[in-house]
Amino acid sequence: MSWVRLDGEVRTPVSFRVDGQPLEARSGDTVLTALLSAGENWLCRSEIDDSPRAGFCVMGVCQECRIHVVGHGPARACTTLVEAGMEVMRR
Repeated sequence: MSWVRLDGEVRTPVSFRVDGQPLEARSGDTVLTALLSAGENWLCRSEIDDSPRAGFCVMGVCQECRIHVVGHGPARACTTLVEAGMEVMRR
């Protein structure tokens, strides 16, 4: 099934992995959007007490959504677009 954006663009499925687990997103989704759409409500763990953390500003400023993209390094989940075959590691 394909999704259609409000602007009429057809959004095709894209498969990627998060912490070794397969996940499906739509083309044009950010990693944060894909995770939230899949029911995943955390991105990293607090450096202070290891509690789960999620996106905060959702525009790349606050750094709360830091992830690691295998082969590319650190990234922000709210501004990084999902790519087919991408491997993401949460902290």
